[in-house]
Amino acid sequence: MTEPSELVEQQGVGIPDALQRLWTPHRMAYIKGENKPDDDASEGCPFCKVVEMDDEAGLIIARGESVYALLNLYPYNPGHLMVVPYRHVALYPDLTVAETLELAEFTQRAMTVARDVSAPHGFNIGMNQGVIAGAGIAAHLHQHVVPRWGGDANFMPVIGHTKVLPQLLAETRNLLAEAWRKT
Repeated sequence: MTEPSELVEQQGVGIPDALQRLWTPHRMAYIKGENKPDDDASEGCPFCKVVEMDDEAGLIIARGESVYALLNLYPYNPGHLMVVPYRHVALYPDLTVAETLELAEFTQRAMTVARDVSAPHGFNIGMNQGVIAGAGIAAHLHQHVVPRWGGDANFMPVIGHTKVLPQLLAETRNLLAEAWRKT
């Protein structure tokens, strides 16, 4: 490997650095915002579309009366799921009392199921309200439930800029869905 002090400027492509690159062109759809709704309209909303799919194809773990749980297609960690209202609503205060209650119940159950399946040491729970707050799909409210383990943010994402997911999403979905039915 070339030492950083030995790197020279390349014509037209920038200055090389000591970081290795793992190219992930499939993520360009996410970066470009493809399939993200631009406004309050539900046309084109992936959270509105996914409920029309069968559970396995849509990575849906469980369905309730007013909310459902599904795996995040772009997970931060293994088992990263979301609880989403069926109704296309952008902001938490706009939920009905019934939607708020079921969203909270599904969040609790998601934590219980994740503990049973993969024994995380902790969780990050939250929602980003609005694009400026980091919401990838701001037009349709969704709450993240992210299992965490000691050392899960080790050198790979910090130095290698790479996430390691030990299981395919379909396999994770099947384990969580089966455990959900048993709780």
